[in-house]
Amino acid sequence: MKIDMHCHVKEGSIDSRVSMEEYIQLLQSRGFGGMVITDHDTYNGYRYWKKNLKDKKYTDFKVFKGIEYDTLGAGHILVIVPETIKLRILELRGLPLNILISIVHSYGGILGPAHPCGEKYLSFRNTRTYRRDPKIVEQFDFVEVFNACEDEESNATACRLAEKYHKPGVGGSDSHKMDCVGLAYTEVPDTVQTETDLINCIKAQEVIGCGGTLYRRTTKDKIGKVNTVLVYSFWFYNKFFTLVKTHKRNRKLRAEYSDREAQI
Repeated sequence: MKIDMHCHVKEGSIDSRVSMEEYIQLLQSRGFGGMVITDHDTYNGYRYWKKNLKDKKYTDFKVFKGIEYDTLGAGHILVIVPETIKLRILELRGLPLNILISIVHSYGGILGPAHPCGEKYLSFRNTRTYRRDPKIVEQFDFVEVFNACEDEESNATACRLAEKYHKPGVGGSDSHKMDCVGLAYTEVPDTVQTETDLINCIKAQEVIGCGGTLYRRTTKDKIGKVNTVLVYSFWFYNKFFTLVKTHKRNRKLRAEYSDREAQI
């Protein structure tokens, strides 16, 4: 069964132009049997599927719950947890990688870097976390080795990274637009029916294969060097709002602690 391991739908990602139903219909028309919804720091896309479509339409198509998590200083990480687990903390961006790994693994989940050799700050291999401790790759469960929105060199370097650390490679379109949907795939056994099945399959390195076709109409391709400005802008946005959320969260915790102290 072919699945797309990196999907952004309009109901969950503000930068996606493809609705949940459009995504499924396109993938089905191209011979796919499933998809992993990996919206940015939210499960809203999956919630839409669960509330409006699951067990009502497309019953012969598998939709798995995932997330693309924005870490503090380690780029974007794809995360999949068992279907019985609800981790709202994964919808609060900005955890350091070591803490994210600890949380995900303690709940039986898996994780791996998205487009690990892509843009600066957004991609794991180009971050200080990797430069400080390259062996942290050993704690990943997989590596995205084919991303349809990256170039050949980026994907080839990701393949070498996976091979060096003996990690299974997966493929995903990372599509936000209609004409990119289904350009990348991961092939898994037909017995994979749930997130737990997918987790066990990847842990056991039973992924049959992955690959696809590169998307040549990305923003980076169209605007060239101006893309560098956008990358740094996204880094600032991510850093600033992570700090703001962290400050608010800490202030709330301090207030709750003070209230408890007053009651004692």
